[in-house]
Amino acid sequence: MKEQERRGNSLLLPLILLFILYQITNSPLIVIAIAIWYFGLIFLEENGILDKWDATRVLGIILMLRTKQGQKVLDVISSKRKFWRVYGEISIWVCLFVMAGVILLLLLSFGSSVANPPNDPIPPQDLLLIPGVTSFVPFWWPVLALIIAIVIHEYSHGIQARAHGMKIRSFGLLLVGPLPMGAFAEPEQEEMYRAPRRDRMRLFAAGPSINLFATYLVIILLSSTATGFVAKNPGVHAEEIIVDTGAAEGGLLPYEIITHMNGEPVPNYDIFSSEMDNFSPGEQIVLTVLSGQWSSENINENIEENERNIEITLIDRYEWEIGLCEKDPVCDLDDAEDFLISQGIGPDSNISFLGVRGLKSGTGGVDRYSPIINGISDNGIIPTLIYTAVMPIIMLGVPLSGEGQIMDLREQAMLSAGDGVFASLIGTDGMIMLFTFLFWLAWINFLLGFANLIPMVPFDGGHILRDAVHSVLVKMDLLLKRDIHPIKLESWADKISNNSSFLFLFILIIPIILSYFP
Repeated sequence: MKEQERRGNSLLLPLILLFILYQITNSPLIVIAIAIWYFGLIFLEENGILDKWDATRVLGIILMLRTKQGQKVLDVISSKRKFWRVYGEISIWVCLFVMAGVILLLLLSFGSSVANPPNDPIPPQDLLLIPGVTSFVPFWWPVLALIIAIVIHEYSHGIQARAHGMKIRSFGLLLVGPLPMGAFAEPEQEEMYRAPRRDRMRLFAAGPSINLFATYLVIILLSSTATGFVAKNPGVHAEEIIVDTGAAEGGLLPYEIITHMNGEPVPNYDIFSSEMDNFSPGEQIVLTVLSGQWSSENINENIEENERNIEITLIDRYEWEIGLCEKDPVCDLDDAEDFLISQGIGPDSNISFLGVRGLKSGTGGVDRYSPIINGISDNGIIPTLIYTAVMPIIMLGVPLSGEGQIMDLREQAMLSAGDGVFASLIGTDGMIMLFTFLFWLAWINFLLGFANLIPMVPFDGGHILRDAVHSVLVKMDLLLKRDIHPIKLESWADKISNNSSFLFLFILIIPIILSYFP
């Protein structure tokens, strides 16, 4: 009887968790798969099979799969101890700098959410950032990128541990079914806790820092890949056609490729813009365009492109902008005029306007990444470095706004492999696959490194903060000559770290809760 009661109680928690999982994912198939995985692990555990595999079930559904493979390679790599200690020291300062940015971003996001709560509740599945579950994260490429990112993250921890004389018991992956949820390097716990705090800080900083460094290395490769594309049909296209303008009245459609203006080729944005400068408001121009009915279903098919000529009457840019302001009850006419004049658009500027938004060259889908490679010669080293530094933040919102796509599929259809040796070798499909993989590899690495620097235990940032606070307290005690007992200083550091964890957990949760209230 007691055994049955114990089994009933042990099943209650998993059933509750499966119910919560169903509410989050709204997918019976995922819940059934997790249930099969969970009860399969229970069976393997009770029959001693997990012990034979040197594996452990943790937190119910996570399989901690250990291996000693790679330790000899680790010993060879970490033998240059002086180099890795210097790298670890650099990692500490990089992580502290990025952690300051993480804290600032969380505080700004929290303040914005409290002042202006989201109108729509945040979907629970979108909080998990799990490939294939989160609405804007597809499965295959992000999963492959996640495996690589977590392996280099944990291996970097292992290198620092060995470089500082700590033993590594094993490596391994944390699995939920076929999905890798993390990786680990298992140092001897007693050695790690006895190690000097600075050594521990280097160990904890090594994981996030390698993900951040990998992000920028991959972004450089991504930019190099972007420069290997050319437009399948040289020309320009517009993302949006504005109503009641010459483009709309002439019949121009979004993503139609404009190849000629009055018979003159306009192979890219710069040439098109230069040609437009030759015309005044009120003049008529003839655009030669290519149109094709692309969609997500036929994006990989050869769509017949129809060529046609359309006649467009240009309008005055200043008059159009002022007209919009006059129709908007909240627009201040004086402020609008001042802004337009500051942009070089005045009542006498005589600037013609086609009536489109988002005008791009045929390679517009990848052009935002090209300046990282070409920018030094075109724009100078400082602007290029600044642009490269903020690129990961720009990339974070791309899948969200594109519903999981890293570029508009219609713009993807406009791309072709260039005549470079590598691009010619793998072809257009291969170039697009490579570009997609590199994008997600940079995206996942940055997110993993950035999120791990949230100053909360068990994140690496929480451990770094705790040891950093203790170091500051010790230095302050020496400076003020207070002779506070070391155990008391350690207790203060632990309390500050614990309170920080609760504070930032509150900051993360409150905006989510507020989104569910009208």
